Order: sequence, then C-alpha cells, then structure tokens
Amino acid sequence: MATTKDFHDYVMEQLARAGEVSSRKMMGEYCVYYRGKLVGDLCDNQLYLKPTPSVLRLLPDAPRAYPYEGSKSLMAVVEDVENTDLLCAVLEAMWPELPEPKKKK
Repeated sequence: MATTKDFHDYVMEQLARAGEVSSRKMMGEYCVYYRGKLVGDLCDNQLYLKPTPSVLRLLPDAPRAYPYEGSKSLMAVVEDVENTDLLCAVLEAMWPELPEPKKKK
C-alpha cells in the first residue's frame, strides 16, 4: 500500500515545526529530508527514520522495520507523529550524524 497524500501532508506539517523539511516522491512513497539531508522515508503510511545513535537514544522503544521490500537497512518506526516536540528534538539531534548529501554533477 502506497503512502496516501493526506498522510504525507499531515506528517510533513508535523515535521515542519523543526524547520527546513522537504520530501521527494519515489515510487509511490516519499524520501524525507531535513536541512538537505535524507533522514528517513514515508512508506505504507508510516514514518521511518534512519537508525542513527540519536534516534536510537531518543526513541528507544521504537520498533525497527524495513520500510519497503528490498530495503537493505532496518529503520526506526515513529509511532507518535503527533509528538512534534520529540520529532523536532530527534531531527535536530540526528542531523549532524548524517552524511552530507552527494553533490550533483
């Protein structure tokens, strides 16, 4: 099941409180970016975040799952997307732990 536009818009609205958040549609799902870095995915109407040390520390009870078939890494599933204070803290903490985006040629 692909992520619905309504769920995408709702989650992006929640994440927008953190600042510069964007998404890019990919095969019916979405990649989620914070300040230009890929932080996770929206797949099957769930928010998945990369399992950085900060994410695992701030969301210790978050289940881990593959966001889509063929995914190579388990990601943390955010079950409470309405907790914007926590989401803002998680995005801010994980940002320095993420690699810089690759430069386009």
